[in-house]
Amino acid sequence: MRKLLETTSNLAIRYLESLENRKVAPSADAIAKLIQFDEPLPEDSADPELILQLLDELGSPGTMAMAGSRFFGFVTGGSFPVTLAANWLAGAWDQNSGLAHITPATAFLEQVALYWLLDLLHLPPECGGAFVTGATVANFTALAAARHAVLEQVGWNVEADGLFGAPPITVVVGEEVHPSLLKALGLLGLGRNRVVKVPADSQGRMRPEAIPSVTSPAIVCTQVGNVNTGACDPVGEICERTRKSGVWVHVDGAFGLWAAASPSLAHLTAGVEQADSWATDAHKWLNVPYDSGVAFVRNADMLRAAMAVSASYLPTVSDRRNPSDYTPEFSRRARGVEVWAALRSLGRSGVADLVERTCHHARHFAREIQAAGYQILNDVVLNQVLVSFGDAETTLRAIAEIQADGTCWCGSTVWQGHTAMRISVSSWATTDADVERSVAAILRIAKK
Repeated sequence: MRKLLETTSNLAIRYLESLENRKVAPSADAIAKLIQFDEPLPEDSADPELILQLLDELGSPGTMAMAGSRFFGFVTGGSFPVTLAANWLAGAWDQNSGLAHITPATAFLEQVALYWLLDLLHLPPECGGAFVTGATVANFTALAAARHAVLEQVGWNVEADGLFGAPPITVVVGEEVHPSLLKALGLLGLGRNRVVKVPADSQGRMRPEAIPSVTSPAIVCTQVGNVNTGACDPVGEICERTRKSGVWVHVDGAFGLWAAASPSLAHLTAGVEQADSWATDAHKWLNVPYDSGVAFVRNADMLRAAMAVSASYLPTVSDRRNPSDYTPEFSRRARGVEVWAALRSLGRSGVADLVERTCHHARHFAREIQAAGYQILNDVVLNQVLVSFGDAETTLRAIAEIQADGTCWCGSTVWQGHTAMRISVSSWATTDADVERSVAAILRIAKK
């Protein structure tokens, strides 16, 4: 066992050290060789070291260098070394982190990490929380609590009686709502298409004055961090407009919620603490390994009512927090360990610096590209930059060549009728030199 794990550690370290000098995207040859994994199920066992060798020789070259410093295709943070190390150790612990009585270490670390996150993000300290796979499930979890709460207000127990015959819930979203939130609504039986969509402004923010008059049971879903522009809905104003009607306000803050941790950017999230629930990703701006999302609910009892489960064979009665009382999954890995390690390592100032530094890099990109004569479509308020190189065909051709060049990797999008290249800067590893190197490659290709 020791020899195998040491071999694996060395392979992983060598992979990470290679990212600086390789192309960000895998080569066509590397992708073609992945077919070698496709073989009939072996009849006999094999040497574990040969298995690891095969994974490294075929798998490593076929990966996108998301862990490196020049992947800007999605809001994807590379893993801080301490969080990757914590992930390895927690994997060795192999704790099914559902019950405090059975897995006390990981349950307690999760509880501490939750308190720290609430403090860091300036959310109400009484919130309940759930460590889940990502923002999709975080939205699902928080909105399950919302569904319970707004139906309870009108005398309906949705967990016991389902949605058949239940009073209809009005769900309001912004025009530029993220599809992961719509997916969560669909999974909850609230529908992806029966939502009321509120018009957005020129940066994709929900317009509070356009929110229709609604009464409970109703849920208004806001967004902090538009996936294209980084813009944040005016959550405080939205809460003030809807609070008197007993409406539940939810915040999809997959990456934008982390702006609350930065003294210079916190104004963008003004009023988010007035909402009833929030969803975010830790594998984005906190730079912990995949997969890691967090849901917060102001009234912890509402979250527990939507998620808790019990059985005669389970020791669920405890004076300590049982993680399984707050999450959709019963069996799950100890995600809170990596979050704890990140926060313990960075501290409040380190998280603020990470957020501010990556936003600085985004502004650097925008400034240099605009100075070269190309159009920046959005106000660069966070870490998102939208670039147009001309018409849609020209822009898409430039993006394809930038991706093929391999110096950096940026994706494409269509936003408010404009085809654009989207630059998302989220990694702790990105430096000014990485930005300069990437800008030089982008402009060299664009000038063709």
